[in-house]
Amino acid sequence: MKEPKADTIAVRISRVLAERIIAGAIEPGARLRQDHVAAEFGASHVPVREAFRRLEAQGLAVSEPRRGVRVAAFDLSEVREVAEMRAALEVLALRHAARNLTPAILQAAEEATKAGDNSRDVRSWEEANRRFHRLILTPCAMPRLLASIDDLHAASARFLFAAWRSDWEARTDHDHRAILAALRQGQVDAACATLASHVQWIGRKPVTSQAGKTRDIFAIVG
Repeated sequence: MKEPKADTIAVRISRVLAERIIAGAIEPGARLRQDHVAAEFGASHVPVREAFRRLEAQGLAVSEPRRGVRVAAFDLSEVREVAEMRAALEVLALRHAARNLTPAILQAAEEATKAGDNSRDVRSWEEANRRFHRLILTPCAMPRLLASIDDLHAASARFLFAAWRSDWEARTDHDHRAILAALRQGQVDAACATLASHVQWIGRKPVTSQAGKTRDIFAIVG
């Protein structure tokens, strides 16, 4: 049996660590210890270093001289940047997708919205919300654009999970319904305008860390 390639192991390690960081299981500022990660995954330090580089490229980790690699923190300016990028790219995708949207796709997007409205925790809401956006944007048939949007949604999820790990309240997404209504009526400009404002809505929530410190966390709730 062939040994698994180092780059394959690195991809697996980076994917698992990214999921933990996005979910908030590893807090911003926490140190990623190379030896601990290598031991957990039964790997040498080579794929672990490559995994850390992948996390840095995704903006999830930072390498600091003499301090090693840490989970990247984020502030309001970064949340705003992601929100503005999402608005620009998702509107571009929707304009190209609009002509390919079928009644079946719009109905599936409506079902995703209903699932989000009925969610009782932030994780299931985020999954339903992401499903809605993917459904109306995927018909643009622009894989590079969609891959960039997926990365931005992952960043949005990280902000969201950091703020609302608990105390999530069910909400009715009126913007999703307005977008669907506009698309059904062929009003693409109106749908795009609503989508742009929708993904730039930023919420604020005070959160207490494990160390007992309280700070405001900002997240895109759209």
